Amino acid sequence: MDAPLAILPRVLVFDVFGTVVDWHGSIVAEMARLYPDVDGDAFAVAWREGYRPAMARVMSGELGWTKVDDLHRLILDDILPRFGLESMPNAERRELNRVWHRLAPWPDAVEGLSLIKRRHTICTLSNGNIGLLTNMAKQAGLPWDCVLSAEVFRAYKPDPAVYRGAAEVFDLAPSEVMLVAAHQDDLAAARACGLQTAYIERPLEFGTRRPKDVSPDPANTLHASDLIDLANQLG
Repeated sequence: MDAPLAILPRVLVFDVFGTVVDWHGSIVAEMARLYPDVDGDAFAVAWREGYRPAMARVMSGELGWTKVDDLHRLILDDILPRFGLESMPNAERRELNRVWHRLAPWPDAVEGLSLIKRRHTICTLSNGNIGLLTNMAKQAGLPWDCVLSAEVFRAYKPDPAVYRGAAEVFDLAPSEVMLVAAHQDDLAAARACGLQTAYIERPLEFGTRRPKDVSPDPANTLHASDLIDLANQLG
């Protein structure tokens, strides 16, 4: 870190999908195991591409409040015919939908979070629902101090209620909270609410066919190659 932070964050809240866990690689591996004739890469991307439109239906009021587990199932049912899986039984669909509960962490995630946890409170701040995030943490060994979800605030990021709500949960000023994410739009929304922000490079979030631009944005408080790097920068 080139210079000390003006305000050391007391709580770090983390985006989870793509930032802490490898959703794409995990779904590709699941599809290779269960449905080896399906293009797992394309399937994973299609499933994730339905996420924002599904959330938009909730935020517009077209759907009532719907937890992410149920949105994932709606998207899954929609895409199965594209991949020749329209005859998949309901029990198999339910089990496949729960792959989001058992996503594998990035290789640096557990060590990086454990290092950060020595000096800071670490907490999820994800659109994933509480049950999903808790099961994922148990499966992947993620050492959260607290699991916060959009479900608590009944609003999805980037609604300001989620970012401001995280600070309110801990009775802190927004400037005492840092959002850690691999998505610049998430970080920009957090900054607009007064939070500090740290960008984590995840160039392969969408797989090797679709590498991400991970260029620094000077508006962020910190920019790190991974969570261990972030821990070192925080000191």
